[in-house]
Order: sequence, then C-alpha cells, then structure tokens
Amino acid sequence: MQTIPLTIASTGAEWLLANGTVFPFTVARLDVLHPVISGNKWFKLKYNLQKAISEHKQGILTMGGAYSNHLCATAFACFEQDLSSIGIIRGEIKEPLNTTLAFCKAHGMQLIPVSRAEYDSNSAAVNQIKQQNDHFSFVPEGGNNSEGLRGCTEILSAIDDAHSYTHILCAMGTGTTFKGIAAAAKPHQTVIGIPVLKIKAAEQQQFLQQHAATTTAAATTVLFEFAGAGYARTTQEQFNFMNLFYTKTGIPTDIVYTGKLMQAAVTLAEQHYFPQDSSVLLIHSGGLQGNNSLPAGTLLF
Repeated sequence: MQTIPLTIASTGAEWLLANGTVFPFTVARLDVLHPVISGNKWFKLKYNLQKAISEHKQGILTMGGAYSNHLCATAFACFEQDLSSIGIIRGEIKEPLNTTLAFCKAHGMQLIPVSRAEYDSNSAAVNQIKQQNDHFSFVPEGGNNSEGLRGCTEILSAIDDAHSYTHILCAMGTGTTFKGIAAAAKPHQTVIGIPVLKIKAAEQQQFLQQHAATTTAAATTVLFEFAGAGYARTTQEQFNFMNLFYTKTGIPTDIVYTGKLMQAAVTLAEQHYFPQDSSVLLIHSGGLQGNNSLPAGTLLF
C-alpha cells in the first residue's frame, strides 16, 4: 500500500447548541487518507497484508456484506500488492452487481456467497471455504484480528497533538478501532465508543467483554443509545442530520458509522455531557463508499 502522510489531517468545527453556546470539536479525517483504502481500513489491513506476504500466502480471504467498505479496501490493497483476494459475501449475489461488488470483482476479488444463516467465521460453510483456500491468509470481517488491532493502535500517533484532547469518540462495529485507540490513549483521556448495532440491554455486558475490553491507561466508556434504527438501517432523520452536518462543517459522513458518531457527539454536547474546558476529538473512520447504496440525491455529497 502507498505510504500515508505522517500526520492525519484534522478539521476543526463548531456547532451552535440550543442554549446558544458553541460546541467546538475536531474531526480526525481518516476518510481522506486514501481514495479507496480510507479510514480505519488502512490501519486494519497494514499488518494483515504484511503477514500474508511474509508467510508467502497467495492472498487474503475475508468476509463482508454487499456494500462492505472492508471488501473494497481489501480487494484494492491486494490488487496493489499483486496478491489474490477472495470475499465471502453475506447473502446471495445479485446480478447486475452493485457498485461495491463490481469494484471488488474488477480488482480481482473472487466473490463467494454464503447464506445469512451460515455467515459466521466459524460456520461449517465458511470453515469449508477456508479449508479449500488454506493457501490464503484469512482475515475476519472488518479486519477484526490481532493484526488489525495492532494497526489501530497506531491511529492516534498519526494525529497531530492527539494527546491534547480530553475526549476521543469513535464509532464501534467489531470494536477493533475502539480497542486500538483506547490502548494508545493517555491516562488523562476518555475514549468513548458509539456502537452502531442495536444491542439489547441483556446482551450489553457480553458486547463489552467481546468488543471493548482492552488494556488501557485511559478511561473508557461505551454508550449504547445512539444506534438509531440499527446496523446499516437508516431513517430520514439520520439523512437530515448528515446533510445538516455537511452544510455546517463541509465534512461528509457515512450512513453506517460516522453519521451516527457525529450525531451522538452533538447530542452529548446538547446534554452537557462534556465538562467545561473539554477538548473533543471525533475519529472519522471513513466508509463513505457505503453511501452508494442510497438513491441518488438522498445526501448532499
């Protein structure tokens, strides 16, 4: 993969709250790192690619949905490195291919569908695919493995003055980015995870153990109330906020992760969640290509 800039660009912004005060915040723009391998995907794939090459594997075998940012990034990164790639796709593959899967196929990724019921890294169907392709390095969905986590521990070091912030917020799917950031954060910082999946109250402790537990000097917390309609499910209210956020800040967001993250940050500010004199950093983890699933004109960007 091409070398990223030594410093991730940051965009400062302000939001006028209902009480007339201003909420200042900074957005770390991982979304502009690379035209395709953008956001946290660059960090999650970095060491997975190195592992595949060092172990003389033919390529990478991974998993994702029909609009997966991870699949796009993996296909392109492997293509750049002259590696092969295989994507296990959740559900049926419909023709003509959508823009995401067409991009993956154009960059050499073999697409293998599995049923939604069998879509699990430890299912019989997926294990059979892994056994048939043991000359490939397997990377779980979203880059959620030790190599992906190792890469995510480097995110803060690429952000100018990252340790000057008191609060760092990021969206959570598998939790790999959250854990990597938390592992690198300092004792005076609070790292806040915003899950984009609706987690039932009875299952929240298990989610924390599986997706948020990590060794860290910082304070950490996970706020479950901002998942909206659920994973990859959208509402007109969400679209309205994303368009408003873009109008006010010039920063595009995606429908799965960062749109919910930004809305959560503004809501928390409205609720006076952040103590006075806090400095807030929001991690823009990329994923904008996922917006291609929307009808044209839904978003302003």
